[in-house]
Parts: sequence; C-alpha cells; structure tokens
Amino acid sequence: MSASIAVEHVWKYFGDFPALKDVSLRIEPGSCVALLGRNGAGKTTLLRILAGLSRPSQGAVRVDGRDSREEATRRRVGVLGHAIGIYDELSAFENLRLFGELYGLDRPKDTALEWLERIGLSAVRDGLAREFSRGMRQRLALARAFLHQPSVVLFDEPFTSLDDRAIAVLQQLLSEARARGATIVMSTHQIREAMELSSDVALISRGKLAHAGPRTAEMLADPGWLYRQYGDGQ
Repeated sequence: MSASIAVEHVWKYFGDFPALKDVSLRIEPGSCVALLGRNGAGKTTLLRILAGLSRPSQGAVRVDGRDSREEATRRRVGVLGHAIGIYDELSAFENLRLFGELYGLDRPKDTALEWLERIGLSAVRDGLAREFSRGMRQRLALARAFLHQPSVVLFDEPFTSLDDRAIAVLQQLLSEARARGATIVMSTHQIREAMELSSDVALISRGKLAHAGPRTAEMLADPGWLYRQYGDGQ
C-alpha cells in the first residue's frame, strides 16, 4: 500500500535559517499522527508544506501519490490552522457554498445547508461571519475544513482556542474521519489528549525528525516519556 503522505528529504529555509532539516516521513493511510515538538521546532512549517501552502526549499512531499501543491491534491486535504480561515464579509451560508465550489463539490449549496444544520448555525445562515461569536466562527471553520470529506486532515493546535461546543464538534468529526479511513496529522502541545487520539507519533526537534513510529503504551501512560527518551537534541 502506498503512503498517504510521503515526505522526502525536506529542507525549508527562511533566509539562511533552516526551519526544517532533511525531514523524511512516511504516513500510512488511515493513521492519526500526533506531531509533537517544542515551540519553534518546525511543526507549523511542516504542516504548511503538507497542505501545499508553502514550498520546500529542497525535497518533495506527496499526498495520495501526488505533489502536495497540485490543485487536485489540495482539494483532497482539509486544514485547520491558527487562523480560522473564513471570510468575515460573507454570510455563514456564502462561506460554505464558496468553499464547496472551490473544492469542486457537485452540490455546493445543498452541502452548505447540510453542514450549517449539523454545526447548529442554520438559524443564522444569512448572518455575516464577522458578527458571530468566537465559538460560532470556530464551528463554521470546522465545517469549512470537513465539508468536502477530505482524505487527509491537517490540524495545527486544534484544541487550543476552541470552546466546549466546538471541541465536541471536532471530536465527532475526527471520529467520523477515522472511521472512513482518512489520514490525520495533528500538531499540538496537549500531549495527553494527542496520545489518546493518535495511532502514531512524530517528534520534531530543532527542525529535525527526532522520532517517528507507532504510539506505545509508555507514551500513553506517561506523556513526558517521549521527550525524555528522544530528548530535544539535534
């Protein structure tokens, strides 16, 4: 079986600074990978490259066998990052319809309405996103990330700023995505929660891949075990 995500000798420079140093990683279909590391380790940089939002300085990334920056590939990926990624001047319905069209869905209007019902925003479908509460905007962003049933889902600190209702929605969507065989990569500092959700773990340390492999009983029982075992060295 081919890898869902294949990272091959990736380097990423910002000026003369190497944010990623010769990272190679293979992620199997259906895996849920906890991407761990200290602040500034390179996690967000790697996720942006996986999402096709940034180009590696050297090396290659393939998602479902295709270059990560191809339009067809990006349509298969769902992303939820630090920024919510919705248009403030559009209504909730207009946001989801627009993204449905961008993803090439057959029925973008119907899909938008279905997702608004699912996330509890049907009553305010015509309200502008900028007028929504933080929690409402978060739920709209979750719908945006999942409405096209992506085969690969990428999260950058997904639980950090979500309210309780949005967390419940996210957990349900993650469960459904795993059930249909989607591949999930989740960068987070909430190690205990990540260990409970993940099948595999990758540790980035100062731009290098320090460890990658299945989540073990030791990691689940003691969230600090991984850092002690593999350290924070180069």
